[in-house]
Amino acid sequence: MSTELKGLRVAILVTDGFEQVEMTKPREALQQAGAETTLISPNRGQVQGWNHDDKGDMFPVDKTLDSVRAKDFDAYLQPGGVANPDRLRMIPEAVQFARDFYEQKKPMAVICHGPWMLVEADVVRGKTITSWPSLKTDIRNAGGKWVDQEVVVDGNIVTSRKPDDIPAFNREMINLFSRSVSEPEAAGVGRKQR
Repeated sequence: MSTELKGLRVAILVTDGFEQVEMTKPREALQQAGAETTLISPNRGQVQGWNHDDKGDMFPVDKTLDSVRAKDFDAYLQPGGVANPDRLRMIPEAVQFARDFYEQKKPMAVICHGPWMLVEADVVRGKTITSWPSLKTDIRNAGGKWVDQEVVVDGNIVTSRKPDDIPAFNREMINLFSRSVSEPEAAGVGRKQR
């Protein structure tokens, strides 16, 4: 196992309806690089993953949204799936949680329909973002520049379009998150000493 992200604490925000592979594959890559991942949800107990239009697996929630703060983590991962970010963006606490990572200059990795959370948090203005194509107008209307590319890094945000982009997404996510390990002050990360 690599230790590139050793000790880095990553918040993964989901609710029922997330695209399963967009959570499991990035989470696996983060853990293999030494990061600690926490599955966070407004729900208690378990959350339902989806494989496109079919129900996938159930996953245990590590912490509920009401019990965490962005300051407790070093980085943020937002999986997509149509229902997941659409439901989350209707929860003010979830939107604030995402906005807090941006305002604290912590790295964020967002894929597929996940950028809806960035739009709702009002953090895409002036940023170049990619996403599932149906979000193009929403991103532009929020002041972002939408592009059709497999992965885009702009400042502390990395975005990708779809599950096929996960290898590139994981690569750039690890690169972005590793900068916060090597340059924590520049990335706005103040990790707890162990």
